Amino acid sequence: MSGDRIVEGWNYTSITTQNLCCRWTISEFHLFLEEMQGCITSPTFSTGGNGKWCLRLYNNGVGEESTDYLSVFIVLLRSLKTHIWAKFQLWIVSTEGKKVLGMGTRRACKFLPDYECGFKRFILRDFIKDHMHWLLPENKITIFCKVTLFQDQNRDPGIQIPRWTMTDELGELWENSLFTDCLLVVAGQEFRAHKAILAARSPVFRAMFEHDMEESRTNHVDIHDLEPGAFKAMMGFIYTGKAPDLHNMADSVLAAADKYGLERLKVICEHALCKELTVENAAHTLFLADLHSARQLKTQALNFIRAHASEVSETSGWKTMVGSYPHLVAEACPSMAFTNAPVLEPPLKRLKTS
Repeated sequence: MSGDRIVEGWNYTSITTQNLCCRWTISEFHLFLEEMQGCITSPTFSTGGNGKWCLRLYNNGVGEESTDYLSVFIVLLRSLKTHIWAKFQLWIVSTEGKKVLGMGTRRACKFLPDYECGFKRFILRDFIKDHMHWLLPENKITIFCKVTLFQDQNRDPGIQIPRWTMTDELGELWENSLFTDCLLVVAGQEFRAHKAILAARSPVFRAMFEHDMEESRTNHVDIHDLEPGAFKAMMGFIYTGKAPDLHNMADSVLAAADKYGLERLKVICEHALCKELTVENAAHTLFLADLHSARQLKTQALNFIRAHASEVSETSGWKTMVGSYPHLVAEACPSMAFTNAPVLEPPLKRLKTS
């Protein structure tokens, strides 16, 4: 008789469903249809530990096949799980308060964090314009979303996993200059940092420290074209990945992000500058976007200028652009490209490169 033991285990998994709903109302919807490009995002919604979700509405579709449509997507922003299976339905709420023109998924989709799924051709833009009395009560559109979550329920051992704190700990290394191995000098101010972190986050710093350059040999970097405030905002982002406070310096941080190859920080700056677009600063914003290859910001600035051409053309920034950067004038308003407006200011200064 053998001494082998047979061990049996009894495991039990049940699949349950849970519904969560979101009602998203957008005011002054005609402005979105007529003036805005790109997308807008709803407030987040969630239920317990099932992650945070939002809706995204694209004005001119997603891709060439949907340029005449509104596209609507649901996005999983954050989840404690590696993925979530979910089905969803979307409707427009009519003037009578009824859910109409609905679309839904037949099968559950596998959502990962930052993954979006939806309908590129949700509804024709012209159909909304032709039925505004039915779909836009008081010039508002309301989109109703129902999400059905599929969850597998296993026995929970009850162990609490500590909060992820690495970004805080890396930020502390920077804030307190702990275990540093290089010196950066900005406008006469000295800052101590870590070559490994700089090289991991920035391709420019990586090239600087990888090759036989003076900065690599001396562990000393002189930075001549940044102000300390913008530099510290950039370094905080490098160490923690968190969006910095860009108040009154989004343009300077955009320049820093462009120089050091920090693409996500560039887009954060583009977003901040888009929110601050005015008639007075539109021409300068267009120049910045072109100078730093900020594609999304340039698109928004061009659209803004075209929509307010008569007002923008009277500003000193525009007249400076006519004299110094006619190629941008041609992009913004081709009919005004050869206007002989006087130059009221010296040409816009370009960022120095070290």
